[in-house]
Amino acid sequence: MVTSLDGKRFAEMIIQGANHLAANAKTVDALNVFPVPDGDTGTNMNLTMTSGAKEVQKNVQEHIGALSAAFAKGLLMGARGNSGVILSQLFRGFSKSIEAKASISAIEFAEAFQAGIKSAFKAIMKPVEGTILTVAREAAKKGVQVAKTEKDIAAVMEEILDEAKKTLSRTPEMLPVLKEVGVVDSGGQGLVFIYEGFLAELKGEELPDTPSAIPSMDELVSAEHHKHVQDFMNTEDIKYGYCTEIMVRLDRSIPAGKAFSEDRFRQDLSHLGDSLLVISDDDIVKVHVHTERPGDVLNYGQQYGSLIKLKVDNMREQHSAIVGETQHTLVSGKKEVKKEKQAYGVITVAMGDGIAEMFKSIGADVVIEGGQTMNPSTEDILKAIEEANAEQIIILPNNKNVVMASEQAAELAEAKVVVVPSKTVPQGMAALLAFNPSQPLEKNMQAMEEALGRVKSGQVTYAVRDTNIDGISIKKDDYMGIFEGKIVKTSPALLEASKQLLGQMIGEEDEIVTVIYGKDVASSQVDELVSYIESRYPDVEIEVHDGRQQLYSFIFAVE
Repeated sequence: MVTSLDGKRFAEMIIQGANHLAANAKTVDALNVFPVPDGDTGTNMNLTMTSGAKEVQKNVQEHIGALSAAFAKGLLMGARGNSGVILSQLFRGFSKSIEAKASISAIEFAEAFQAGIKSAFKAIMKPVEGTILTVAREAAKKGVQVAKTEKDIAAVMEEILDEAKKTLSRTPEMLPVLKEVGVVDSGGQGLVFIYEGFLAELKGEELPDTPSAIPSMDELVSAEHHKHVQDFMNTEDIKYGYCTEIMVRLDRSIPAGKAFSEDRFRQDLSHLGDSLLVISDDDIVKVHVHTERPGDVLNYGQQYGSLIKLKVDNMREQHSAIVGETQHTLVSGKKEVKKEKQAYGVITVAMGDGIAEMFKSIGADVVIEGGQTMNPSTEDILKAIEEANAEQIIILPNNKNVVMASEQAAELAEAKVVVVPSKTVPQGMAALLAFNPSQPLEKNMQAMEEALGRVKSGQVTYAVRDTNIDGISIKKDDYMGIFEGKIVKTSPALLEASKQLLGQMIGEEDEIVTVIYGKDVASSQVDELVSYIESRYPDVEIEVHDGRQQLYSFIFAVE
């Protein structure tokens, strides 16, 4: 019987929960309602939980309040996507309720979960039933009820888990779209995996699919590697500026064409940079590479399984700090102090090199690489806020799954930071074009938010499974036209799906159509589509850009 829980025991629970979620992240990703190739709830929750577990591993101690505070900090800074932010808020409230306690009883344990619910619901403006919030709330309620008479913390955790599973099974009845597609809520499923890890540790049980510990990337590359390299070069001579480290849990169920081969894996990544190291065993592959395109490394790794850890460092910034060049730039061979803090800074998120260049060309000060499948964390956004070096900062998330992390970063930042909740790349561009640095922040926010509604957004991608949604039958590998977040057209042919989507988007009063094409699109296909638009809609002006984005063949903006 476990009647008292201290920090060391709770640390083991957290690590077990993180490991179990990591082992099942791919399962959670697969529960995406839309059959698009960017289901990332499992990836986001996994990376968030891993960040929390790493902070715990660095701060293991008997005082559970202090240990829990470290866990909450790790989750908060590592939070990615809406699911990750909600997870961080659940344990933020949990931590605050026990911060002064050296150890806790069963009732205090249960009440901490209840405190987490209050924190999470407070952070969500419009909570939706049938999501991770519902699963967490009902489980916590059951825990408090049981703990009034039950002294065994393991028994209380068992009841919490049991109620979480029961509530998860009911989520399709609460959210019609889940029932239509035939899945349970993905965030709720991720939380169940964490709770299963907690209970297994309390009962001294091994979970069959869970590794004994989160592997450390320190085994792969030591800090001395970079320090030594930086001693003998100038910052401007660094060819590949991002030290990128990823760890992939291999998925052996993938088609034979994608079966993992270490030699092929290494050969493919060698084209993306240098200083490449690849180490693999039966379950995990670890990668270290210096590259200019860290997003490409992450996307490549995901073809073989789920990301269980990633780290990207800007080596040019590191080098400047080491050799004492921080806050200086070279002008005509002389060092000049970096310009003073600016009045305004604009931060935006982009999911392709070409899109990033477009944002920079129209005024973005800092572009965070990310978006679909690679949501930036709260800490990533905070670093961008610091880099922007401005009195007032505006963030354009350009993705509905990045808005909450942006808002969380804005709350933590020392500067005055606001979020204009752009949910697509076209919205972000329209908002940035409406920005006027001579206007006060309130007027800029109003103008930029109004601009969000003046542009129509569409995307074309492929289906990862057969499904039926909103009355549309979708076959695996079909191309789907998505208009304002809703699948409206499907076709086995890319251009046919694209033409049908544009037919839905372009109205009589529209004047401009922007076509942003992705990495998988041939120039001949772009030319054919442009010719079609010119002939079918002769009165509209067409702009074409190479976005170099993954997964989405075309992104359309119609104004």
